[in-house]
Amino acid sequence: MICGVDEAGRGPLAGAVFAAAVILDPARPIIGLDDSKKLSEKKRERLNIEIRERALAFAVASASVEEIDRLNILQATLLAMRRAVEALPLAATEALIDGNRCPLLSIPARAIIGGDASEPAISAASILAKTARDAEMRRIHELFPHYALDRHKGYGTVAHLAALAIHGPAEFHRRSFAPIRKLLKKSP
Repeated sequence: MICGVDEAGRGPLAGAVFAAAVILDPARPIIGLDDSKKLSEKKRERLNIEIRERALAFAVASASVEEIDRLNILQATLLAMRRAVEALPLAATEALIDGNRCPLLSIPARAIIGGDASEPAISAASILAKTARDAEMRRIHELFPHYALDRHKGYGTVAHLAALAIHGPAEFHRRSFAPIRKLLKKSP
């Protein structure tokens, strides 16, 4: 009962950081698993459904913008990962974590650099975390279309920075990140 764990959304200026934990079913393999960043949006969405249908267990969790600003992005990411593992409906016996740091867990954990491309369970977690975060960005976009979050998903693109210069930061922006902090210092 090994779970793969990965995150999505460490770098953006907006939105929560998401993490997922997945225990794959060896009897029901999923073809095409890979690092979510290497997959098209259409393929990620298809695999998202397949993972949810075929995995023995999965969970998606997040850490809020407030938690990111209070703890820092690394600690918030580890918190989201821990929440995902703890939310699994089946208890995992070991966790394989993408990256070089492991969250504090009640089970053994092993960090694997590049694990989202080499370990199928981590790839699956990568896909679930990314599709969940993208869905959240599209939901926020419906309320705040002038930031175009549906296109850049909160990353510091030229379009996002231009929208921030015009409209200023909203409550879903990470105040501890330099471009937002800089804008907040300028405002009266």
